[in-house]
Amino acid sequence: MACLLMMAGCRSASRDLRTLVFLIESSPANLDPRIGADAQSQRIDALLFDGLVAHDESFQFTPSLAQSWEQPDPLTWVFHLRNGVRFQDGRELTARDVEWTVNSMRDGTVISPKAAAYASVQKVEAEDARTVVFHLKYADNFLLSNLATGALGVVPEGSGPEFWRHPIGTGPFRFVSQQMDLDVVLERNLLSWRVVPQIERVRFAVVPDGITEALELEKGSGDVAINSLAMDALPELAARPNLQIEDSPGTEIQYLAFNVRDPLLSDVRVRQAIACAIDRGLIIRTLLGGHAQPAESLLPPTHWAWTGDVARYDYDPSRAEQLLDAAGYRRGNDGVRLHLTMKTSNAEDVRLLAAVLQQQLARVGIALDLRSFEFATFYSDVTRGAFQMYSLRWIGGNEQPDIFSYVFATRNFSPRGGNRGHYSNQHLDALLDDAAQSTNKERRRKDYVAAQQILAQQLPAINLWYLDTVVVHNRRLTHVVPAPSGSYTFLETAQLSQ
Repeated sequence: MACLLMMAGCRSASRDLRTLVFLIESSPANLDPRIGADAQSQRIDALLFDGLVAHDESFQFTPSLAQSWEQPDPLTWVFHLRNGVRFQDGRELTARDVEWTVNSMRDGTVISPKAAAYASVQKVEAEDARTVVFHLKYADNFLLSNLATGALGVVPEGSGPEFWRHPIGTGPFRFVSQQMDLDVVLERNLLSWRVVPQIERVRFAVVPDGITEALELEKGSGDVAINSLAMDALPELAARPNLQIEDSPGTEIQYLAFNVRDPLLSDVRVRQAIACAIDRGLIIRTLLGGHAQPAESLLPPTHWAWTGDVARYDYDPSRAEQLLDAAGYRRGNDGVRLHLTMKTSNAEDVRLLAAVLQQQLARVGIALDLRSFEFATFYSDVTRGAFQMYSLRWIGGNEQPDIFSYVFATRNFSPRGGNRGHYSNQHLDALLDDAAQSTNKERRRKDYVAAQQILAQQLPAINLWYLDTVVVHNRRLTHVVPAPSGSYTFLETAQLSQ
């Protein structure tokens, strides 16, 4: 043990102190911002790429690559690009790059899960080098949301399906390399139009095991981790003199999704029984150390469209058993009513959650079989609909109400959208279409309230909890300001001492 500690100390001391080592639990699936929809891809892409607009902490839109925009009529949006913006390889950004980025998703140049977000677009036109015009088929209140940094990353004209191998954007960091299941390396972009980071180099090191991740932080071979450590490790890490913890309320939401085409899970009573069998309060207090709040909607509670007036499923094993009896699933001689399979990645926190759910569902007669896979394999199965149940997090995307359409509208079945469980409800579709096109905010709110009530009753997915944003970092990393969404954008202004 002494030898191992000495070796660990030597490795920590010999590494390049100009490089920030950021510990992540899985590799990004695809760093092409038109394709990557998993958490790691979106978070790292937000450092590499910019959208036409951005949004502030109150979800209001602010300029980004577009310094201004106007809507001369409900079916036309005109964006005026900034002068002097360059891609990380030196090429100048023009309206043709924006036109290509959106059209390459719409026309199938790349197979994108984000393509459905631009279903309202009739044509994108580069009017001149600095002006891009969006002509719509119908009014779309969410066009700005889908053109914002995080949802959209503008790529150079001509970027094809292999762009992910060496992505080039306009963001504050530039891509250096990626080794799947090992690391992603970025360097600060000296051509950045917005901010040139003070951190020279960031290595996102893949450490899927939570215990190993904590040890890396303790011994100084890892500098920072966000929302990926086991919560019961936080008190011990907080006692380490070289570490500091930032903890703030977050909008990142953990959810449990169902494949509603599955013969067992197609019965809403089974889905409701599962919700009643989950003791969220106990999980939050123990597994999450109190660093989360129960969620009743995908939207954050501070959002103008959020409602708490929905069907609730408090922990109630008796109600769960009644629902399963009514659905025809009575206990057998072995006490088991039915078998289900839950797929997970090999990330420690997800496997722990799955194990707890397995125990809780067993109490009401549901035998939950767990299948863990390397993240890329797991995520591929999820996007193909090859699952009965899985749990993931929505990060950032749930801060705008078009999340309901992306995840639950019939037209957004994956891989073109985020409806991975193939849920379909015509009434819900009509409400979401009306909300997307109406100019009356109160009418839109009524639509979204009704949509949330339908989803809470039908339960194609269970909203579990909003996770706090918890950043554990070495004290040599300063000026750390966590974002509610758990994004990595604090790296743009953080500082690293050597």
